[in-house]
Amino acid sequence: MKVLVTGGAGFVGSHLVDRLLAEGCSVDVVDDLSGGSLANLADARAGAEGRLSFQRLDVAGTELAALLDRRRPEVVFHLARPGGGAGDPATRSGLRLSTALHLLSAADLCGVTKVVVALRAAELYAEATAKQLPLREAHPLEPRTPEGIADRAVLDALRLWRERRDLEHTALALGEVYGPRQSVTAGVVAALACAAAHGQALEPTGDGGDTDDYIYVDDAVDALARSASRGSGLLLNVGTGEETSLAALAAVVAAAAPAPGPGAPVAGDPSAGGTSRPARCRRRLALDPSRAGLHLGWEPWTTLEEGVAATVEWWAAHPR
Repeated sequence: MKVLVTGGAGFVGSHLVDRLLAEGCSVDVVDDLSGGSLANLADARAGAEGRLSFQRLDVAGTELAALLDRRRPEVVFHLARPGGGAGDPATRSGLRLSTALHLLSAADLCGVTKVVVALRAAELYAEATAKQLPLREAHPLEPRTPEGIADRAVLDALRLWRERRDLEHTALALGEVYGPRQSVTAGVVAALACAAAHGQALEPTGDGGDTDDYIYVDDAVDALARSASRGSGLLLNVGTGEETSLAALAAVVAAAAPAPGPGAPVAGDPSAGGTSRPARCRRRLALDPSRAGLHLGWEPWTTLEEGVAATVEWWAAHPR
């Protein structure tokens, strides 16, 4: 199968590229490298045997349609998050929506059969009480950020292209994805794991009561890959169904940290240098994955302890 991955040099995107190549796909990666890195694709490029092509270009640019017309992929995985952290939220959200619309138009014109889109559940769903957790897909979509508003509009666009143009889609609402290759500025697990792996103090801020649904990257990628041929026309949650507080997460990371050497800083040591201070969690979140189980045959298999240990081990082998 021929596929194209936007944002394929990023954290989740590069892991998806690895998975698709392992399944025998021919993969085109489109990334402007504003948030990704070619280093994330080093192993994939070395072992792809001619089945991997990288194009450095803007997904919102005119070059995308020409590339799709030339390469003719069957499925497009849209993982790019245009704008990154630059500019004001309104500008980022506008760019996110316009990029998705441009992609859908180009995909329709060039014979793409399906688009798989990754969205962030934390930006998409309305606030929830403890009794409403884990959230199902029927939970109200009431985003409270401009980026979340753009994601909801992307869902509307996907439905429109499906109804009017017969372009299939699957939209995945992802929990807080973590694992190797994630930047310390992009996720609390990465920040804590990096600190733990390099003997730095762990001092997460916040009251410890807010929660997230932490999903290991391999599990998230498995859901994405399965969506190439399943789950058409649906929004599907990709999470563990478990909420974990920041305080509990820090404890899991601390337990996975290598034994400190003489003179190494320890958790809570005010004299320790390079202290990681990840941002406070947003709210309570846990996602019911049963619908993804029904339509994708998917379920998470990596425990938080296993995933955190793998992330700490990766950081131990990489400089900050």
